Amino acid sequence: EKDEPGEEVRVTYRELLELTCRLGNTLKQQGVKRGDRVTIYMPPCPLAVASMLACARIGAVHAVVFAGFSAESLADRIRD
Repeated sequence: EKDEPGEEVRVTYRELLELTCRLGNTLKQQGVKRGDRVTIYMPPCPLAVASMLACARIGAVHAVVFAGFSAESLADRIRD
């Protein structure tokens, strides 16, 4: 659901799987492999969910950081 009442995005399992596979392939093309660490900095949305699942599918460890952090706090979270 979006921030505005009554606004939502519906995604089928098939659409989520297709998006997850495309993102996984893109990550692999960029050199991400099993055991790598990935930080996902996105608002809560279907693309963020697919990004987390794509990392899991290829075996990359992922951390999720949402907006609202200062640059220093964001850097600390990424380093952690």
